[in-house]
Amino acid sequence: MAYPTDRKYSKSHEWIQASGTTAAIGITDHAQEALGDIVFVELPKVGAELAAGKGFGTVESVKAVSDLYAPATGTVTETNADLATSPENVNKDPHGSWMMKITLKNPGELDALLSAADYEKFVAEEAGH
Repeated sequence: MAYPTDRKYSKSHEWIQASGTTAAIGITDHAQEALGDIVFVELPKVGAELAAGKGFGTVESVKAVSDLYAPATGTVTETNADLATSPENVNKDPHGSWMMKITLKNPGELDALLSAADYEKFVAEEAGH
């Protein structure tokens, strides 16, 4: 899978797509593939403060419950309500199904994240290929 180059990636398999100080966050294709069929997504409430690298919710699949980690610091401005009734959208289109949108506190934090090419290398190394 080619990872979209218009976003940054974390080593915990989240993506973030920023436009100015607003950003959408979701999980990568690699993450949804590893999880299997997603049956529930737990997200923070609008107004919640996120800290880069800290947990913000969970994704439950038929295999396990996995924590989600914020790729950047900010305030939640919107959550994807469709995921409450259709969590499988994350499996169908992981890079199109954002989980939440935030206002970035420090857009410079994104510089520490991986580019699409670097993320692909990281996933390949993690898989031992």
